[in-house]
Amino acid sequence: MLQIEIDHLNKHYGGFHALRDVNIAIEQGSFVALVGPSGCGKSTLLRTLAGLEKTSSGDVRIAGQSVIGKPPRERDVAMVFQSYALYPHMDVEHNMNYSMRLKRRPKDEIAERTRTAAETLGLGSLLGRLPKALSGGQRQRVAMGRAIVRNPKVFLFDEPLSNLDAALRVHMRSEIRKLHERLNATSVYVTHDQVEAMTMADHVVVMRAGVVEQQGSPLDLYDHPANKFVAGFIGSPAMNFLPATASGHGTVVLDTNDAQRINLKRSTVPGRELWVGMRPEHLSLKPNPNDVAIDAVVTGIESTGSMTFIVLDVASQSVVLAHSGRPETGKGDRVRLHIALDNIHLFDRETELAI
Repeated sequence: MLQIEIDHLNKHYGGFHALRDVNIAIEQGSFVALVGPSGCGKSTLLRTLAGLEKTSSGDVRIAGQSVIGKPPRERDVAMVFQSYALYPHMDVEHNMNYSMRLKRRPKDEIAERTRTAAETLGLGSLLGRLPKALSGGQRQRVAMGRAIVRNPKVFLFDEPLSNLDAALRVHMRSEIRKLHERLNATSVYVTHDQVEAMTMADHVVVMRAGVVEQQGSPLDLYDHPANKFVAGFIGSPAMNFLPATASGHGTVVLDTNDAQRINLKRSTVPGRELWVGMRPEHLSLKPNPNDVAIDAVVTGIESTGSMTFIVLDVASQSVVLAHSGRPETGKGDRVRLHIALDNIHLFDRETELAI
């Protein structure tokens, strides 16, 4: 069953077109991530769902009912902000149940919902503390608890982990996902971090300049990007791109100083200008069956311990290779770069669409 339906949604700020004909269908109980670079429109879209922004045209339906023109309090959604937005003079308990007290809900209902949310989030021993006595992760959990006690149809998360350090972000990613599954909730999560989107969401929506570039499961976007932008945005390190021109008979010539050839063994239109896309993990310095190889020079080595990223120069084009373990090569070495033929992506140079 569809919980949220966004149909041909547009948003203008004067002459600026912030959202352009956005269409998204979100199933009940799913976790959807809106991801893209700064200024792509993802937070504007989330605020539009919440009723904090008016739409210029189009429709938004929650549980089958249009919410266009309805104020936030009538949409049955709860939002978790990046800044936590906790009242500094209220303890954890009163921060969590403030909205229920405003609605003058029965005291026993308020107490029960607060207790349940606190137990779910591991905040039972912190109910009497003020926000200043909490860590960043605890404050974020209080902000989520405030949303949980409302028992909304939809949870909206606006970059909730951006203020946390790297280790705590990884921990809270897991906690938010577990919470989502425990509540069987419908969640829409905004992030600029594609790793968060890939690891947390069932469905990822990639946006750029107010346009939905592609949407689908995380692995579908990773394996089958619709265009060069999505291919370069999803994945870390990013996909490598080399300019090339199709020469016929399944071969392309790299548009580089040495005009190296790659036999793709697939049909291409002679003369067509392309981008050849290769993910770092599909490159190797050792030959494998069904590989093609080109000349390269090692220009840098970056090690994280378990992984090593080798930066190579391919005729003045920078390429990154992901290597598990420690490589037997050094800066300045001339090497043969082997490319997994089955994992090469092609994009039209003019339209940047996948071929």
